[in-house]
Amino acid sequence: MVADLPAMRSKLFVPGSRPELFTKALASEADALSFDLEDSVAPARKAEARAALRDFFCSGALTGCSKTIIVRINASDTPFHAADIQAMVQTGVHMLNLPKPRDANDVRDTSQAIAKAHIDNQVSGTIGLLLNIETPTALRTAHELARADPRVVGLQLGLGDLFEPLGIARRDTAAIQQAMFAVRMAAGEAGVFAYDAAFADIADEAGFLAEAQQARRLGFLGKSCIHPKQVALANAAFRPSDLEVAHARRVVAAANSAGTQDVGAYVVDGKMIDAPFVRRAEAILVMAERLGLTA
Repeated sequence: MVADLPAMRSKLFVPGSRPELFTKALASEADALSFDLEDSVAPARKAEARAALRDFFCSGALTGCSKTIIVRINASDTPFHAADIQAMVQTGVHMLNLPKPRDANDVRDTSQAIAKAHIDNQVSGTIGLLLNIETPTALRTAHELARADPRVVGLQLGLGDLFEPLGIARRDTAAIQQAMFAVRMAAGEAGVFAYDAAFADIADEAGFLAEAQQARRLGFLGKSCIHPKQVALANAAFRPSDLEVAHARRVVAAANSAGTQDVGAYVVDGKMIDAPFVRRAEAILVMAERLGLTA
Protein backbone atom coordinates (compact mmCIF):
# COMPACT_ATOMS: atom_id res chain seq x y z
CA MET A 1 0.00 0.00 0.00
CA VAL A 2 2.82 2.44 0.84
CA ALA A 3 4.21 2.39 -2.69
CA ASP A 4 0.77 3.07 -4.17
CA LEU A 5 0.01 6.24 -2.20
CA PRO A 6 -0.06 9.35 -4.38
CA ALA A 7 1.54 12.60 -3.27
CA MET A 8 -1.67 14.43 -2.42
CA ARG A 9 -0.91 16.91 0.36
CA SER A 10 -3.32 19.37 -1.24
CA LYS A 11 -6.36 18.81 -3.47
CA LEU A 12 -7.82 21.93 -5.07
CA PHE A 13 -11.50 21.98 -6.05
CA VAL A 14 -12.22 23.39 -9.52
CA PRO A 15 -15.89 23.99 -10.50
CA GLY A 16 -16.74 22.18 -13.71
CA SER A 17 -18.82 25.17 -14.78
CA ARG A 18 -15.73 27.44 -14.75
CA PRO A 19 -13.63 26.32 -17.76
CA GLU A 20 -11.61 29.55 -17.57
CA LEU A 21 -10.08 28.11 -14.37
CA PHE A 22 -9.06 24.71 -15.75
CA THR A 23 -5.67 25.64 -17.19
CA LYS A 24 -4.91 27.93 -14.23
CA ALA A 25 -5.54 25.00 -11.88
CA LEU A 26 -3.07 22.83 -13.78
CA ALA A 27 -0.44 25.52 -13.20
CA SER A 28 -1.15 25.75 -9.46
CA GLU A 29 0.98 24.31 -6.66
CA ALA A 30 -1.71 21.79 -5.69
CA ASP A 31 -0.64 18.15 -5.72
CA ALA A 32 -4.11 17.12 -6.92
CA LEU A 33 -7.07 18.73 -8.65
CA SER A 34 -10.69 17.80 -8.02
CA PHE A 35 -12.81 18.98 -10.93
CA ASP A 36 -16.31 19.25 -9.53
CA LEU A 37 -19.63 18.38 -11.16
CA GLU A 38 -21.58 18.17 -7.90
CA ASP A 39 -22.14 20.92 -5.32
CA SER A 40 -20.44 23.78 -7.16
CA VAL A 41 -22.54 23.29 -10.32
CA ALA A 42 -26.21 24.27 -10.44
CA PRO A 43 -28.58 21.57 -11.78
CA ALA A 44 -29.39 23.63 -14.87
CA ARG A 45 -25.68 23.75 -15.77
CA LYS A 46 -24.72 20.11 -15.12
CA ALA A 47 -24.73 19.09 -18.80
CA GLU A 48 -22.80 22.22 -19.81
CA ALA A 49 -20.14 21.62 -17.14
CA ARG A 50 -19.85 17.94 -18.01
CA ALA A 51 -19.32 18.75 -21.70
CA ALA A 52 -16.76 21.47 -20.92
CA LEU A 53 -14.76 19.15 -18.70
CA ARG A 54 -14.91 16.25 -21.17
CA ASP A 55 -13.70 18.53 -23.97
CA PHE A 56 -10.85 19.75 -21.75
CA PHE A 57 -9.72 16.22 -20.99
CA CYS A 58 -10.03 15.11 -24.61
CA SER A 59 -8.01 18.13 -25.80
CA GLY A 60 -4.78 16.60 -24.51
CA ALA A 61 -4.47 19.18 -21.73
CA LEU A 62 -3.55 16.47 -19.22
CA THR A 63 -0.68 15.09 -21.28
CA GLY A 64 2.46 15.17 -19.18
CA CYS A 65 0.57 16.44 -16.13
CA SER A 66 2.16 15.29 -12.87
CA LYS A 67 -0.86 16.09 -10.71
CA THR A 68 -3.40 13.57 -9.46
CA ILE A 69 -6.58 14.30 -11.43
CA ILE A 70 -9.92 13.60 -9.75
CA VAL A 71 -13.50 14.33 -10.82
CA ARG A 72 -16.27 14.59 -8.24
CA ILE A 73 -19.32 13.22 -10.00
CA ASN A 74 -22.92 13.44 -8.84
CA ALA A 75 -24.38 10.91 -6.40
CA SER A 76 -25.86 7.59 -7.45
CA ASP A 77 -29.44 8.66 -6.73
CA THR A 78 -29.28 11.70 -9.05
CA PRO A 79 -30.23 11.85 -12.75
CA PHE A 80 -26.69 13.08 -13.56
CA HIS A 81 -24.72 10.13 -12.22
CA ALA A 82 -24.62 7.80 -15.23
CA ALA A 83 -23.81 10.55 -17.73
CA ASP A 84 -21.06 11.88 -15.47
CA ILE A 85 -19.32 8.51 -15.40
CA GLN A 86 -19.64 7.98 -19.13
CA ALA A 87 -18.13 11.39 -19.88
CA MET A 88 -15.48 11.57 -17.14
CA VAL A 89 -13.79 8.20 -17.63
CA GLN A 90 -10.96 9.59 -19.76
CA THR A 91 -7.24 8.99 -20.12
CA GLY A 92 -5.40 11.14 -17.58
CA VAL A 93 -8.12 10.94 -14.93
CA HIS A 94 -6.93 8.99 -11.90
CA MET A 95 -10.02 8.87 -9.67
CA LEU A 96 -13.72 9.54 -9.64
CA ASN A 97 -14.99 10.91 -6.35
CA LEU A 98 -18.39 9.47 -5.39
CA PRO A 99 -20.41 11.65 -2.99
CA LYS A 100 -22.92 10.28 -0.50
CA PRO A 101 -22.65 6.54 -1.19
CA ARG A 102 -25.66 4.90 0.46
CA ASP A 103 -24.39 1.34 0.62
CA ALA A 104 -22.00 -1.17 -0.93
CA ASN A 105 -24.27 -1.59 -3.94
CA ASP A 106 -23.81 2.07 -4.84
CA VAL A 107 -20.06 1.53 -4.82
CA ARG A 108 -20.18 -1.67 -6.87
CA ASP A 109 -22.63 -0.24 -9.40
CA THR A 110 -20.43 2.82 -9.87
CA SER A 111 -17.38 0.61 -10.34
CA GLN A 112 -19.16 -1.47 -12.97
CA ALA A 113 -20.23 1.68 -14.81
CA ILE A 114 -16.61 2.87 -14.79
CA ALA A 115 -15.48 -0.46 -16.22
CA LYS A 116 -18.00 -0.16 -19.05
CA ALA A 117 -16.96 3.43 -19.78
CA HIS A 118 -13.32 2.30 -19.89
CA ILE A 119 -14.20 0.07 -22.81
CA ASP A 120 -16.56 2.50 -24.51
CA ASN A 121 -14.08 5.40 -24.32
CA GLN A 122 -10.99 3.27 -25.02
CA VAL A 123 -9.28 4.62 -21.92
CA SER A 124 -5.83 3.52 -20.82
CA GLY A 125 -4.84 3.27 -17.18
CA THR A 126 -6.89 2.46 -14.09
CA ILE A 127 -9.40 4.83 -12.54
CA GLY A 128 -9.93 4.48 -8.80
CA LEU A 129 -12.86 5.43 -6.60
CA LEU A 130 -12.60 7.97 -3.78
CA LEU A 131 -15.65 7.70 -1.53
CA ASN A 132 -17.04 10.65 0.43
CA ILE A 133 -17.97 9.88 4.01
CA GLU A 134 -20.49 12.64 4.67
CA THR A 135 -23.62 11.02 6.12
CA PRO A 136 -24.21 9.26 9.46
CA THR A 137 -24.83 5.96 7.65
CA ALA A 138 -21.65 6.26 5.61
CA LEU A 139 -19.65 7.06 8.74
CA ARG A 140 -21.08 4.02 10.53
CA THR A 141 -20.44 1.69 7.58
CA ALA A 142 -17.30 3.34 6.19
CA HIS A 143 -15.19 0.19 6.33
CA GLU A 144 -17.89 -1.76 4.46
CA LEU A 145 -18.03 0.90 1.76
CA ALA A 146 -14.25 0.91 1.45
CA ARG A 147 -14.15 -2.86 1.05
CA ALA A 148 -17.10 -3.08 -1.33
CA ASP A 149 -14.99 -3.06 -4.49
CA PRO A 150 -11.28 -3.30 -5.39
CA ARG A 151 -11.55 -0.01 -7.27
CA VAL A 152 -11.89 1.94 -3.99
CA VAL A 153 -8.60 3.66 -3.16
CA GLY A 154 -9.60 6.10 -0.44
CA LEU A 155 -12.18 7.60 1.91
CA GLN A 156 -12.71 11.35 2.05
CA LEU A 157 -14.30 13.03 5.03
CA GLY A 158 -17.05 15.58 4.35
CA LEU A 159 -17.65 17.49 7.57
CA GLY A 160 -20.05 20.12 6.25
CA ASP A 161 -22.53 17.60 4.89
CA LEU A 162 -22.05 15.38 7.93
CA PHE A 163 -22.37 18.01 10.66
CA GLU A 164 -24.65 20.78 9.43
CA PRO A 165 -27.91 18.77 9.05
CA LEU A 166 -27.39 17.38 12.57
CA GLY A 167 -26.76 20.74 14.19
CA ILE A 168 -23.17 19.84 15.08
CA ALA A 169 -20.83 22.82 15.13
CA ARG A 170 -18.43 22.55 12.20
CA ARG A 171 -15.59 23.95 14.31
CA ASP A 172 -16.11 21.71 17.35
CA THR A 173 -12.69 20.15 17.86
CA ALA A 174 -13.92 17.07 19.72
CA ALA A 175 -16.52 16.25 17.06
CA ILE A 176 -13.99 16.76 14.26
CA GLN A 177 -11.45 14.50 15.95
CA GLN A 178 -14.00 11.73 16.47
CA ALA A 179 -15.10 11.85 12.84
CA MET A 180 -11.50 11.91 11.62
CA PHE A 181 -10.56 9.00 13.83
CA ALA A 182 -13.53 6.90 12.68
CA VAL A 183 -12.72 7.49 9.01
CA ARG A 184 -9.02 6.80 9.54
CA MET A 185 -9.73 3.51 11.29
CA ALA A 186 -12.18 2.46 8.56
CA ALA A 187 -9.63 3.31 5.88
CA GLY A 188 -6.96 1.41 7.79
CA GLU A 189 -9.17 -1.67 8.06
CA ALA A 190 -9.78 -1.60 4.30
CA GLY A 191 -6.18 -0.81 3.37
CA VAL A 192 -7.01 2.48 1.62
CA PHE A 193 -6.02 6.08 2.34
CA ALA A 194 -8.01 8.65 4.32
CA TYR A 195 -8.38 12.21 3.06
CA ASP A 196 -9.42 15.30 5.00
CA ALA A 197 -12.40 17.59 4.44
CA ALA A 198 -12.64 21.08 2.99
CA PHE A 199 -12.52 24.15 5.24
CA ALA A 200 -15.06 26.78 4.24
CA ASP A 201 -13.66 29.82 6.07
CA ILE A 202 -11.16 30.95 3.44
CA ALA A 203 -9.97 33.94 5.49
CA ASP A 204 -9.11 31.83 8.55
CA GLU A 205 -5.70 30.52 7.58
CA ALA A 206 -4.81 29.60 11.16
CA GLY A 207 -7.98 27.52 11.48
CA PHE A 208 -7.28 25.72 8.21
CA LEU A 209 -3.71 24.99 9.21
CA ALA A 210 -4.69 23.70 12.66
CA GLU A 211 -7.26 21.34 11.18
CA ALA A 212 -4.78 20.13 8.55
CA GLN A 213 -2.16 19.46 11.21
CA GLN A 214 -4.70 17.52 13.26
CA ALA A 215 -5.54 15.44 10.20
CA ARG A 216 -1.88 14.69 9.57
CA ARG A 217 -1.40 13.58 13.17
CA LEU A 218 -4.24 11.12 12.58
CA GLY A 219 -2.61 9.71 9.47
CA PHE A 220 -4.58 11.45 6.73
CA LEU A 221 -2.93 11.82 3.33
CA GLY A 222 -3.84 15.47 2.72
CA LYS A 223 -6.55 18.12 2.84
CA SER A 224 -9.11 19.47 0.38
CA CYS A 225 -8.76 23.13 -0.63
CA ILE A 226 -11.60 25.30 -1.90
CA HIS A 227 -9.36 28.29 -2.69
CA PRO A 228 -5.82 28.49 -4.13
CA LYS A 229 -4.58 30.38 -1.04
CA GLN A 230 -5.21 27.22 1.04
CA VAL A 231 -2.90 25.10 -1.12
CA ALA A 232 0.38 26.31 0.39
CA LEU A 233 -1.01 25.75 3.89
CA ALA A 234 -1.95 22.14 3.09
CA ASN A 235 1.39 21.48 1.40
CA ALA A 236 3.22 22.73 4.47
CA ALA A 237 1.07 20.81 6.94
CA PHE A 238 1.49 17.46 5.18
CA ARG A 239 5.14 17.83 4.21
CA PRO A 240 7.41 15.45 6.15
CA SER A 241 9.80 17.58 8.17
CA ASP A 242 13.55 17.30 7.71
CA LEU A 243 13.79 15.77 11.19
CA GLU A 244 11.15 13.17 10.34
CA VAL A 245 12.93 12.24 7.13
CA ALA A 246 16.29 11.95 8.87
CA HIS A 247 14.81 9.79 11.64
CA ALA A 248 13.05 7.61 9.08
CA ARG A 249 16.35 7.02 7.28
CA ARG A 250 17.96 5.91 10.51
CA VAL A 251 15.05 3.60 11.31
CA VAL A 252 15.15 1.92 7.91
CA ALA A 253 18.94 1.57 8.07
CA ALA A 254 18.68 0.01 11.53
CA ALA A 255 15.94 -2.33 10.31
CA ASN A 256 18.11 -3.51 7.46
CA SER A 257 20.98 -4.12 9.85
CA ALA A 258 18.74 -5.90 12.36
CA GLY A 259 17.35 -8.11 9.61
CA THR A 260 20.78 -9.55 8.91
CA GLN A 261 21.19 -10.33 12.62
CA ASP A 262 17.69 -11.78 13.18
CA VAL A 263 16.85 -9.05 15.70
CA GLY A 264 13.14 -8.19 16.09
CA ALA A 265 13.31 -5.01 18.16
CA TYR A 266 16.05 -2.42 18.60
CA VAL A 267 16.65 1.19 19.63
CA VAL A 268 16.93 4.21 17.31
CA ASP A 269 17.31 7.74 18.71
CA GLY A 270 16.44 6.41 22.16
CA LYS A 271 13.16 4.82 21.01
CA MET A 272 12.26 1.16 20.79
CA ILE A 273 11.64 0.22 17.15
CA ASP A 274 9.89 -2.81 15.68
CA ALA A 275 7.93 -3.63 12.52
CA PRO A 276 5.09 -1.04 12.77
CA PHE A 277 7.59 1.80 13.22
CA VAL A 278 9.59 0.56 10.23
CA ARG A 279 6.49 0.63 8.03
CA ARG A 280 5.81 4.21 9.12
CA ALA A 281 9.42 5.18 8.36
CA GLU A 282 9.22 3.56 4.93
CA ALA A 283 6.04 5.50 4.15
CA ILE A 284 7.71 8.78 5.15
CA LEU A 285 10.69 8.06 2.88
CA VAL A 286 8.46 7.17 -0.07
CA MET A 287 6.55 10.42 0.32
CA ALA A 288 9.75 12.41 0.81
CA GLU A 289 11.18 10.97 -2.39
CA ARG A 290 8.05 11.85 -4.33
CA LEU A 291 8.26 15.40 -3.03
CA GLY A 292 11.95 15.67 -3.92
CA LEU A 293 13.09 15.89 -0.30
CA THR A 294 15.65 13.09 -0.35
CA ALA A 295 18.27 14.54 -2.68
